[in-house]
Amino acid sequence: MAKIDIVSGFLGAGKTTLIKKLLKEALADTKVVLIENEFGEIGIDGGFLKEAGIEIKEMNSGCICCSLVGDFGASLKEVLDTYAPERILIEPSGVGKLSDVMKAVQDVVSETEVRLNSAVAVVDAVKCKMYMKNFGEFFINQIEHAGTVILSRTGKISPEKLAGCVEMIREHNPKATIVTTPWEELDGKDILETIEGAKDLEAELMEEVRRKHEQEEHHHEHEGHGHGPDCTCGCQGHHEHGHEEHHHAEHVHHEGECCHDHHDRADHEECCHDHHHEHAGHGGHHEECGHGHHHHHGGHHADEVFTSWGMETPAAYTAEEIGRLLAELEHEDEYGLVLRAKGMVPAGDSTWVYFDYVPGECDIREGKPDVTGRICVIGSKLAEDNLKKLFAR
Repeated sequence: MAKIDIVSGFLGAGKTTLIKKLLKEALADTKVVLIENEFGEIGIDGGFLKEAGIEIKEMNSGCICCSLVGDFGASLKEVLDTYAPERILIEPSGVGKLSDVMKAVQDVVSETEVRLNSAVAVVDAVKCKMYMKNFGEFFINQIEHAGTVILSRTGKISPEKLAGCVEMIREHNPKATIVTTPWEELDGKDILETIEGAKDLEAELMEEVRRKHEQEEHHHEHEGHGHGPDCTCGCQGHHEHGHEEHHHAEHVHHEGECCHDHHDRADHEECCHDHHHEHAGHGGHHEECGHGHHHHHGGHHADEVFTSWGMETPAAYTAEEIGRLLAELEHEDEYGLVLRAKGMVPAGDSTWVYFDYVPGECDIREGKPDVTGRICVIGSKLAEDNLKKLFAR
C-alpha cells in the first residue's frame, strides 16, 4: 500500500528544497511519485525533479483545495496505475489550506490502495510573525493541521526570535513536532523519521520504565528470590536489592562518580543519597536498595505509578549546564521522584549534548544534530512546573 505524504507550506517557505533533500538523502531507493499543484499555469519546479528521474503528475489548472478537488481522485488513481509507487509526495499550492488537501486525500483513500502517512507544514522562521499577521487564514490552517512543523532558515535568526516563532506555532498546534535545527546540519533520514512519528522520546522512555517495572514485579513474585551473581533483576549482584531503574542498556556507568560532568563542583554531594522513596500507588513489602532508597513493590501497573514530563526546545545548553541540571533532579522534595531522564539538546557551537540519567548516575556525551532539542523525564509524583522552570531558557 502506497504512503501519501503532504508537504505544505506558504509561498517561498522552502517546500521544494525540503523535498529535494528527502528525495536525495532518505528516499533514493524508494519508488516515489511527486504530485505538484502549482497555483497558476506552469509548474515551475517540475524541471529539476524530472531530471532526477522522479515522475511527476503536474496539475496546473487550479488549486487542489478548490477547483481540482473533483479531479484529484482520478489523478491519484492514474498515478497509481501508471507508476505503482511506494510513496506519493503531494506538494500543494503555497496558498492552499492543508485541511482541504487532507480531506481530498481522505476522500479517495477508501477507493484506492493508499494511506495518508503524514502532513507537514514548512514555515519560514524569518517571516513567521509577518505571515501569521497578514495571511492568517491560510498560514495558520497549515500549522493547525500539521503533524510536523519544519522551520526553515532558522540559522538566520537569533535564539530569542526562534523561541518566539516556536511559541507562536505552539499557540495554534500544541502537539506537533517542531523541527528547529538548521536543515544543513540534519540528514534527510532523520527528518523523514520525525515526519513519520518515530521520534517520540516520551513514549520510548515510558515504555522502557514500564517494561523494567513489570520485570521487577515478576521477579518479586517468585518466593524466596535471592540476589546473587547470576540474578536477572538488574542488581548485577552489587547490592541486596538493585532497582531496575538504576541500570540501562545504553547507559555508560562511572564507578565512584555521579554525573561525570559534575566532578568539578566542590559542593556536589555524593551520588547515593539516603532518600526514602515510596512509589505512588504501591503497597506490599518494603525493601531497601543499595542506593539507600526505600521502595515499595506491589501489583500495580506501571501506568498507575509513573508519569512523564517532556519539552521540545531550540535552546542551547553546554555539557556542564546539563550536568548541573541533572544533579538537581536528585532533590525529590522539589521535583518528585525522578527515575529516568533522557534528552538531546544543541550546545550552541554546532555540536549536540546527549544525556541519560538514572538516580545517582548519568551519562553526558556528544551526539549528532537532531531535528530539535528534546528533554524527557519519567518518575512518580513529578512536579512538572518545577521541572519546566529548571530546564527553561
